Amino acid sequence: MVQGTTSDAGKSTLVTALCRIFARKNMSVVPFKPQNMALNSAVTVDGGEIGRAQAVQAFAAGLEPHTDMNPVLLKPNSDTGAQVIVHGKAVTNMEAAVYHDYKTVAMAAVMESHQRLCDQYQYVFVEGAGSPAEINLRDRDIANMGFAEEADCPVILIADIDKGGVFAHLVGTLELLSPSEQARVAGFVINRFRGDIGLLESGLTWLEQRTGKPVLAVLPYLKGFHLEAEDALTANTEASDAYQQQKLTVVVPALPRISNHTDFDALRLHPQVEFHFVGPDQAIPPADLIVLPGSKSVIADLKFLQQQGWPEAIARHLRYGGKLMGICGGYQMLGEKIHDPEGIEGEPESLDGLGWLSMETRLFPSKQLVNRAGVLFDGITPVSGYEIHAGVTTGEALKTPAVYLEAATDTRQPDGAINQDNTIYGTYLHGLFDQQGALEKLLQWAGLNVVEQFDYEALREREVQRLSDSVEEAMDWSRWNQVLPDFLYND
Repeated sequence: MVQGTTSDAGKSTLVTALCRIFARKNMSVVPFKPQNMALNSAVTVDGGEIGRAQAVQAFAAGLEPHTDMNPVLLKPNSDTGAQVIVHGKAVTNMEAAVYHDYKTVAMAAVMESHQRLCDQYQYVFVEGAGSPAEINLRDRDIANMGFAEEADCPVILIADIDKGGVFAHLVGTLELLSPSEQARVAGFVINRFRGDIGLLESGLTWLEQRTGKPVLAVLPYLKGFHLEAEDALTANTEASDAYQQQKLTVVVPALPRISNHTDFDALRLHPQVEFHFVGPDQAIPPADLIVLPGSKSVIADLKFLQQQGWPEAIARHLRYGGKLMGICGGYQMLGEKIHDPEGIEGEPESLDGLGWLSMETRLFPSKQLVNRAGVLFDGITPVSGYEIHAGVTTGEALKTPAVYLEAATDTRQPDGAINQDNTIYGTYLHGLFDQQGALEKLLQWAGLNVVEQFDYEALREREVQRLSDSVEEAMDWSRWNQVLPDFLYND
């Protein structure tokens, strides 16, 4: 199990790397995260949803994502509550205090999934959540040491030196663990180091003498590294100098409950796209394309959008010839009404939408969770992705679909809508920018005349390989084999 001294210490990346390192040695390996809190999720082969990070780790291991890889997923829908998803299916919404009492039930689901994976795979690499030293969360913990104790598995503790105070992070975290928990920490990994390793060596020696634990690796900082984010928004990027004369400016409002923002990774990384997330109290800058993203709480986020005065800015953007797109919850916002009579995402209510597409959406308790393939509005360009939503949308606008999806009857099922002026595009399909052909077509639709070929899926594979090569080279495998004899690494 990989646990971190903080959030974003490198747990997800290390597990991803270990999955690829062991998988390419033809070892049977699988990722696992007992409990995840994230609004970025993925649809699994068994028709559920798990955290996006575990889907990336499954990709690294050469596997299809499965709900057993992340049996408990919490999707926040307020500052104090979240939707609780167990074995891929939404159970209910809970406030944090209520969920604390529910953890005993959740632990049973966690151990059930863990046992199934242990029965199928030789190696299970587990990712913790946050930090095991969060004292207020120790009681009934299922995400870190509570799980490690129950499963009786060794732990690697990783810390990010880029945050500063790395030795305090490691020693302090270890000190706050119980004696039995301290004993199961097999060693340390220091992440994102840059500079002269000679200047760090005296600190490493002190750390090992102070704790009696070996430093298994000092992982180098990988410049320009990309891996799909578990939850936090990634920094804005700008187009390369070579394409400053033929670039497209894309703006995405950073809604409070934005979900699956990994939809925009291919746009952020495209050399001809200048990409911006726009946060609260920020004006929407001049743009060629504005994209309303997915949302875990569509009505609440639509109210936020209205409070910010962004609908007026978007209307002005459209008058000046800009393009507008909505994905999933953002697509629902483009319609005339959103109805939540059963209080699926909050209090029961209906709210006027932005009114740019002639349609209405009603939220239902059951979610649509399915991987999809089809073609874009031109009827030719292949596209694939996934649907995660609780709404059903109806109306005149749907007569001009944005996507045609493959259906079981060998017919094409329409999805989404495009307005008559061809300036507004809405769809339920997440991931539609990830395929090279679809990305090129959509950038052309948004106004980029000549689009450079950019293969995001190939980039993702190269980055996983680059990460794994870096970790494999940095790891002291002789020490690894000494402290983790059940996970033997063979050259």
